[in-house]
Amino acid sequence: MDKVNIKKKFNLFKEYWTPKILGELNGNYVKIFKAKGEFIWHHHKHEDEFFLVIQGQLNIKLRDREIVLTAGEFFIVPKGVEHLPYAEEEAHVLLFEPKAVINTGEASSDKTVENPEWL
Repeated sequence: MDKVNIKKKFNLFKEYWTPKILGELNGNYVKIFKAKGEFIWHHHKHEDEFFLVIQGQLNIKLRDREIVLTAGEFFIVPKGVEHLPYAEEEAHVLLFEPKAVINTGEASSDKTVENPEWL
């Protein structure tokens, strides 16, 4: 495996809320996605979800509060916790999660990506 330049990888696609796989580690994927607008309310029954903002700002609504993340900050949504990510302007985000995780968790929508593309 060669080193990965995350910023260059973000330049390879334009679509929002479509995770791309950059690597695999101990049964987990390292993924990136671009966020803009609102995602959907969802949860992951068996997996925690790690969000690290690389560029911009990502907001994560929880049922009892809202988390605001800027570049260099991360938040882990515990398994089973409903959340709704959104971004007013384009944000670049890195995810670290088990390979079986589907981006919309237990929900299904037009934003569901069951087989993310490798970059």
